[in-house]
Amino acid sequence: MANLNPSYLLKEARRKTGLSQRELAKRAGTSQSVVARIESGVTNPTVGTLNHLVTAAGFELYTKLVVRPVENSHMLEDVERILQLPPEERLEELKAADKFLKAARHV
Repeated sequence: MANLNPSYLLKEARRKTGLSQRELAKRAGTSQSVVARIESGVTNPTVGTLNHLVTAAGFELYTKLVVRPVENSHMLEDVERILQLPPEERLEELKAADKFLKAARHV
C-alpha cells in the first residue's frame, strides 16, 4: 500500500526533483515556511494544497477509491444468484439495496 502521509509525499516529490523547500515554495507561490510545516508534519494540508505543491514539484497526485469486498458477508454469496437474473430483475435487486442503504443512513 502506498504511503498516503502528506509530509512524506511532499518530501518525496521535492527530493525526486532536487528542489529546496524555498525553490518549491517559489514555484507554488507560497512561503518556504508553509512547505517546511507540511514536511515536518506540523501542518496537515488539504488535498488541494498538497496537490498544488506536488504539481509545482512536477508530479501529479492521483487518488482512487476501490471497493473492497467484505469478508464473511452473506451478500457475497448472493452474487452468483443475482448474476443469473434477467436485467430487469437485477435492477429490482439494486433498487431494494438502494432503499435499504438509504434507510440505514437514517439510523
